[in-house]
Amino acid sequence: MFCVPGVCGCCGPLRPRYKRLVDNIFPEDPKDGLSKSDMEKLTFYAVSAPEKLDRIGAYLAERLSRDVVRHRYGYVVIAMEALDQLLMACHSQSIKPFVESFLHMVAKLLESREPDLQVLGTNSFVKFANIEEDTPSYHRRYDFFVSQFSAMCHSTHEDPETRTRIRVAGIKGLQGVVRKTVNDELQAIIWEPQHMDKLIPSMLFNMQDDGEENPASLAESCFRELLGRAAYGNMNNAVRPVLVHLDNHRLWEPNEFAVSCFRIIMYSIQAQHSHHVIQQVLGHLDTHNKNTPRMRAGIVQVLLETVAIAAKGSVGPTVLEVFNTLLKHLRMSVDFELGENSRRNSGASVSSSGRVKESEERIVQNAIIQTIGFFGGNLPDYQRAEVMMFIMGKVPVYGTPCHTLDTVKIGHQGTKRIQAMLLSSLIMVTSGFKSKTMVAALPAPFLDPLFSISLMEDCELRQLVLEILLNIIDRHDNRAKLRGIRIIPNVAALKIKREKISKQDVGFMKKHGQQLYRHIYLGCKEEDNGHKNFELLFTTLAVLTIELANEEVVVDLIRLALALQDMSLANEENMPMVIRCGIMALVAAYLNFLSQMIANPAFCQHVSKVIEMRNLEAPYLLPEHIFREKCPLPNCLEKEDRSLYFQTVDLAECLVAPGYNAERLSIPYVPQVTGNCLFCFLPTPIV
Repeated sequence: MFCVPGVCGCCGPLRPRYKRLVDNIFPEDPKDGLSKSDMEKLTFYAVSAPEKLDRIGAYLAERLSRDVVRHRYGYVVIAMEALDQLLMACHSQSIKPFVESFLHMVAKLLESREPDLQVLGTNSFVKFANIEEDTPSYHRRYDFFVSQFSAMCHSTHEDPETRTRIRVAGIKGLQGVVRKTVNDELQAIIWEPQHMDKLIPSMLFNMQDDGEENPASLAESCFRELLGRAAYGNMNNAVRPVLVHLDNHRLWEPNEFAVSCFRIIMYSIQAQHSHHVIQQVLGHLDTHNKNTPRMRAGIVQVLLETVAIAAKGSVGPTVLEVFNTLLKHLRMSVDFELGENSRRNSGASVSSSGRVKESEERIVQNAIIQTIGFFGGNLPDYQRAEVMMFIMGKVPVYGTPCHTLDTVKIGHQGTKRIQAMLLSSLIMVTSGFKSKTMVAALPAPFLDPLFSISLMEDCELRQLVLEILLNIIDRHDNRAKLRGIRIIPNVAALKIKREKISKQDVGFMKKHGQQLYRHIYLGCKEEDNGHKNFELLFTTLAVLTIELANEEVVVDLIRLALALQDMSLANEENMPMVIRCGIMALVAAYLNFLSQMIANPAFCQHVSKVIEMRNLEAPYLLPEHIFREKCPLPNCLEKEDRSLYFQTVDLAECLVAPGYNAERLSIPYVPQVTGNCLFCFLPTPIV
């Protein structure tokens, strides 16, 4: 018996060269690691004969599978190191079959229950993901890797350190999948729901785990990268899983994590895609319109964050959709709140949870108002004017048609609540609004319903109306300098900013001046007026003087002030004494301001003389006294004591100067119903 050279199967020279080269890289003792010299030979062979790459890959895969089964993990590490080096060295067309063998081996490692092998496989996949291939792959799919890496992101391994390693590896793996696929049109399938529903929650799950900074920061980085690569058509599939995750994990209340997520989204996506995100949050709010108040408030607050960021860039066509949806939910919240109230008033027993729900509805309403106001306030002025008109069109006004809110169903209390909330949002929208002309800022369709509300028997609503007017009229930010209702000793020290009245503003006052005066006049005599109301009335008169008063308007404002004084003295309305004294104090504060603004020494002297006499004999007719708590009030106001009141004849003599028509002061001011005021006579509200 003898062996024939070249025939015996155990003879090395008969094995294919690529197998011999592969075998040589493995040392007898795996602790010695990969044989560098033999690896160089294998690499040179692979580069020289790229058609052999697929066979090299298949053989390496065969050896690796066998070593995994036999738990010879040292050789597994060597095999993966060899694969990594071959991948980095070879970039020919023949690398495609080799990649399939490589991915098969990575999959084997990921399927292993050994954390070290899972991490090893992930690291190799990440290296592969960073390689730019010369030609696209038509048949390669990454479904398995998305699933496996997502599962690793949710690792529950009992050892905390090992758990962290596996989760970090999972996140890195997903990041590799993203980088390998999102820029490849042939791999657009990665954006489909079945993949996004695994990718996104895996990242969010680790982002919300405060205990492990490394997975959280890495997951956030991967999340940002994914969103930054999202194209126009992929936005919905990328954002929807976020909303679902927040629902499933009840992260709307409290909503700190939800807010953080959407900040990341808005700052990561391309600016022109912002409206997609806003639309999805709006739709989500609609979906949850009957959920708990705190959940709805949480969603609204997230919406506030998205529109706040979007308002700085491109909001797209969603401006009116945002307002429509928010107003709809505002109405629903009021309905829920009033439903609780009606059950309480009907005598039915209401639990403490019912009362909590009512107060929580206020949280929803405040969040909606904030969002409306902030969004509107950050729009360009031309768009803001449209939004102001839009919101005013939604404010229910008695005696006028309202196509948005059924005031019969919600009753007087509900109507008042919605009026107050919409006006509050208008205050936010108009804050900082600068219009070159009052005609553009206060058109009749806006002004008429606004003034109608100013006649309501509710001091809060009247205050809101005046706040809105001041925001619009005070174009030079003088309001802060006035600092409430008081006798200002030196107006010049305030350094009031003003410009010459434009022709357009003169025309506005000719058209709407009487309307303004009338509503100030009627607003002064309401019995529920408090310090805040008089303060706002004074500021309104002062700002009107600064912004819109030419010589003719100055005369009209003096006539208005004198008419208010006469109304208080005559008291045909049977007003309480505190209101009569408050009106007197308002007139004194305003004429003191006006006299210094027109710089008329004689006028100033007359006003100062009256104020001095009041200080001595009737301090309750001055703002510094009447608006203090427990100010002593007189039993009556003596008309005969002329030194305590501003005299028309004396003021007329002071105004005998070029530009002023002093004769008009002798014509008593009478409130006029102008043709523009469609809503001046309001019916008594039906409750």
